This record gives sequence, C-alpha cells and structure tokens, in this order.
Amino acid sequence: MAELFELVPWLFYVAVTTVSLLVGSFLNVVIYRLPIMMEREWDAQNIAWQAERAARDWDTPANVASSDSENSDEPQTLPVFNLATPRSACPVCERPIRAVENIPILSYLALGGKCAGCKTRISIRYPAVELLTAVLSLCVALRFGIGWETVVGVGLTWTLVALSGIDIDKQLLPDSITLPLLWTGLALSLLHGQVEASVLFIAPADAVLGAIFGYLAFWSVYQLFKLTTGKEGMGYGDFKLLSALGAWLGWQMLPVIILLSAAVGALFGIAMMLLRRQQQGQPMPFGPWIAAAGYIAMLHGEDLIQWYLSLSGLA
Repeated sequence: MAELFELVPWLFYVAVTTVSLLVGSFLNVVIYRLPIMMEREWDAQNIAWQAERAARDWDTPANVASSDSENSDEPQTLPVFNLATPRSACPVCERPIRAVENIPILSYLALGGKCAGCKTRISIRYPAVELLTAVLSLCVALRFGIGWETVVGVGLTWTLVALSGIDIDKQLLPDSITLPLLWTGLALSLLHGQVEASVLFIAPADAVLGAIFGYLAFWSVYQLFKLTTGKEGMGYGDFKLLSALGAWLGWQMLPVIILLSAAVGALFGIAMMLLRRQQQGQPMPFGPWIAAAGYIAMLHGEDLIQWYLSLSGLA
C-alpha cells in the first residue's frame, strides 16, 4: 500500500480524507455518548456507595428485615448504552438511522438536513464535525507527507476534535481520553530516531519534560488564581491536556501552545460578550483553545518560533 501511495500520491490524500470523514461521523457519537456513559457510571458508583454506607450504618437484624421487606423487588437495570449500542436514532421520533442515511455529509445533504421520518431538523454540527475532521486531517497529511508521522498526527487530530466537542458541550475533558493521549505521546518518544520524522516522535527527555512542565504550567496558574480570588479558574482536565500535548510535541512547544490558546480564548471570550452570548464571570471551556493551539503548534510551531525570534532580533 505504501508503494502505491508513493507512486500515486494523490490517492494517499484521498484515502486520508475519506477515512477521516468516516471517523468524524464516529466522533459525533463519542462527543454525544461518552459524557452520558460517564454520568451513568458516576450514578452507579454513587448508588453503590450509598448502599454500602447504609448497610454499614444500619446493619442490625431489625433494620435488615425491614430493608428486605421494603426492597423485595429486583432493582431495575438500565439498558445497555455505550459507543456501539443502541443504534443511532432520531431523538424525536426514535426512528433508527439506516446505514445509507449515515454517510458523512452526503446523507445530510440528500436528506435536506432533516430526519427521514419525522422531518425534524438535524443539527448542522454533525456534518460540521465530519468536515472539520477531514479538513484538519488532510492538512496534517499535506504537512508531513506519506509516512508514520502523518498516521500519528492524524490520530492526534481526531482525539483533539473529540475532546473539543465534549468540552464545548459539557465543560469536561475525560480522563479516559486525556490520559491515554499522554501515555501514547510518551510511548511514541521511544521510537525517536527509528522513524523518519520532523516534528513528532520527539526525544524521550523532551517528551517527559513536556509532560511535566505542561501539567505544572496550568496547575501553577490554577493555584495562583485560586489563592488570589478564591475561585477555580480552570479544570484539571486542562492541565492533563496540556501535559499530553507536551508529551507529544516536547517542552519547547509549550510556550507557543500556552500563548496561542490564551490569545485565541481571550479574543473569543471578548467577542462572545460583545455579542451578548457570554456573560462576564460565566465559565467558558478552555479545552478547545488548548487543542487548537496544540494542532497549530504541531503543524507550524517551529515556523512560529523562528518568526518570533526574527521579530525580536534573536534569530
């Protein structure tokens, strides 16, 4: 396959775009379902903890007998809900979505942006996520060319899209994504020198320092902000995401990521307040801006550093 792509390079870019469109469709599922899965897990853990506490506090023969008589019915179990089950369906009419209606972008256009059953308007976000995933992945392929650097770079891109979507919806960056992303970045550094690469597959020392400094950078800001204002300025998921990007791109890219994310986030926040869509003091997800800054740093971080050094006369 690699030889075919070398002979016909455009076929490689078509393959990356096509696969990324399909993955973008799956990312819509992840963005919607993963937070619900986590909430259900938290509820189940809370119920189990309360039951254990009740059993410990009221473990007497009389109470046990009373409890048995009051709770003789079997507890109801929730239906299976994960990334694969149940099948995707219209939230209004609950009509299952057929495979032919789930083709990225094309199905949305063919259906006129409406459910085939009840004609309820389908959110534009679904094809937007698919298109965004494909375009960002194609940019990675064009930047790195045919090789393993594109493969892992596209994988990082898909992960950042999923994290951004979840954070926008729920102001949450799940450990189930950020921590594997961190460990993957560290693991890839072990291949440094064995894989031809210009940005990714960095030296292990750079990856470890990137992970450490990435976490400490936002953790320090968080602690300082909390100490001076008594409020929490960001979540722990932001620390872990920056730590993961540090593991992937190295500690040298952390200043670029931090400055870009802060600048873009601030501009967006100001714009939203001017448009009266964001009230002052209202929490705003910061994960998407960290993700966007990390993506830009992956593609053009070195260029940005050289540009800054040339402006400051240090280059």
